[in-house]
Amino acid sequence: MDPVDDLLATMRVEDARYVRVEARAPWGVSFPPRNLARLVLIADGSCLLDSDVLESPQHLRSNDCFLVRAGVGFVLRDADGGELLDCDHLAAQASGTLVRVGGDGASTRIVSTRFTFDNVAAEPLFALLPPLFRLRPDAAAGEVLRATLRLIEHESSANGLGAGFVMSRLSDTLFVQALRTFCADVGAGTIGWIAALRDPRLARAIQELHADLSRKWTVGELARAAGMSRSAFAALFSERTGDTPLGHLATWRMYRAKVLLRETPLSVQEIAAEVGYETGAALSRAFSRREGVSPGTWRHTARASAAGEDPRSGSPSGLTGTPQPKDRA
Repeated sequence: MDPVDDLLATMRVEDARYVRVEARAPWGVSFPPRNLARLVLIADGSCLLDSDVLESPQHLRSNDCFLVRAGVGFVLRDADGGELLDCDHLAAQASGTLVRVGGDGASTRIVSTRFTFDNVAAEPLFALLPPLFRLRPDAAAGEVLRATLRLIEHESSANGLGAGFVMSRLSDTLFVQALRTFCADVGAGTIGWIAALRDPRLARAIQELHADLSRKWTVGELARAAGMSRSAFAALFSERTGDTPLGHLATWRMYRAKVLLRETPLSVQEIAAEVGYETGAALSRAFSRREGVSPGTWRHTARASAAGEDPRSGSPSGLTGTPQPKDRA
């Protein structure tokens, strides 16, 4: 099993929204931190990109695109020092999926899609991705991204039968295409399990491990799957992933346990058998050490959160505590 396929099958785009921005100098738009990711493509023209996670502003040109992780804010503008408008304010004045901003100077066209992911399912992937990273697609990859964005635009404007379903699947596809472009750009010095998949030997071992998390894996067995000696495999795995083989296994077992706790009625004992722990008590001890709470407490909190309830009271979270502003753009 390909671990990326396994992860993407579990992840789901809970909400996706598409917008086209037609900006004419002078202009500037701020995108405050939100609990969502964004993929932005400069369709035509140029602009400056700035963010607290960047060392300095970056100049973007036609066909440049970037992916922003949830919780990261950024600014786009035609020149440094211009007046900034909040993206939510612009979205409230938008005509359908089209937003116009600025004066009557040089034109820049921007296409943006925002994604809200299931936080639990997306955790192993987003923990490895930079907060904000530019994608430098080649001609073929760039055309694929633009074609998918055009399809999303068509579905968004046509509003035909099943448009929401189609847009959701296209958004999934768009995100995978962006991820694929990122992985193709991963340098030799990048650390993480995605980078490790570039090495065919490590990829074989990782794929076998992910195909059977319940197996009592040893470093020697994984080394044999990679066709390497035990010591050479352990050293290469740690160098490429930043973790030990068994540490990686423990992390993914815990991730899978959390998915099963939230998504299934399986007991802790049954989940323990699914993810490679001999008893429910063994899983509970490992889970509490890593997550700080018992599996049962975590399950209750996760399900209450998914249902929009305050886990302390069972009430809808919007009716207790501070109301949260609705994200529009």
